[in-house]
Formats: sequence, structure tokens, C-alpha cells
Amino acid sequence: MKAFATLVGGSLLCSSCIGSFGLWTGLRDWNQGVGDKFVNEVVFCAFHIIPIYEVCYLADLLVLNSIEFWSGSNPTAQVGAIQRVKGENGDFVVRTNADGYTITKVGEEDKPLQLVYDVTTRSWNAVTATETCELFTLNEDGTITFRQQDGTPLTIAPNEEGVAMARTATGAASLFRAE
Repeated sequence: MKAFATLVGGSLLCSSCIGSFGLWTGLRDWNQGVGDKFVNEVVFCAFHIIPIYEVCYLADLLVLNSIEFWSGSNPTAQVGAIQRVKGENGDFVVRTNADGYTITKVGEEDKPLQLVYDVTTRSWNAVTATETCELFTLNEDGTITFRQQDGTPLTIAPNEEGVAMARTATGAASLFRAE
């Protein structure tokens, strides 16, 4: 029992991963969509009296977030889940796939954009019907490499200094921007 407690404690202390808390977030999102604010409040209170929120949070904290950190995938990700997003340039539909996301602008359903994570190369790619473009690669040492507009690679640390360096190199106000 001591060895198990040490192993679990060590995985929590050494992982330095906040995690997505997918189970708890999914439960919360479900509750927000149940009905109006009064029904949501009743369900919210009931789920605290019968400690459903607490159990989901604890399961995320001790098990699911550790699995997500070590495997790179969220075991509670809802493949096939669809969300509607309002953007500056219109409304979009985002569908969760096993390896990423498909984003479609409402009214332009024949031009979907896929964001695909390739496990073998540890890279995120933008895929359209006619081309594939590597967005960035997650390196073994924790750095991120992306291609600049001229095609040259730039490796940065995933912190404020790295983002500032990428902004300076690309001359952009933000690291990723759509045109």
C-alpha cells in the first residue's frame, strides 16, 4: 500500500500537468445545457449533495489527468462531439475527431479544415482537400518548432519568452493568425 501511495503521489508531484479535467468539465458542460438557470442550479446543488462533482474531480485529478500527461491523449475526449463557435469572421462548427478537429465555416461546408495530430512525428498539421501544412512539432526536449513564412524552422520554448521570440521573428502581433 505504501508503494502504491508513493507511486501515485510521485506521479502527481512529478507530472507538472494541470490537465484538461475532461470528465469534470464534461459534467459541468452537460449541467449547463440541461435547462434554464433554475434547473441548472437544482442539478448543481444535487450533484454536490450526492458528491458527483467531487468524485469526477478526484477521478480527473488522480487518474485521468495522469493518463493524459503520460499518454498524450485524453481518455474522456468525446470523439464526434460538435460545438458551434461564433467568430469575428462568421460562425464555425468544430467536430472532435480521434486525431484532432475538423473546423467548418457555416455556409462553406464544402471547405472543411482539419487540424490533425500525428503521433509518429509529434506534429500538428492543417489539412484541406488539396494540401497539408505542418503547423508545429512538439520536440522531445519540450520545445516547439514551427516553420516561419519563409519556410525556415524556428524552435522556441513554450513560455512567454518563446512566444515573444516567435512574434518578433514573424513580425506578428500574435503567434497564430488567420488571413
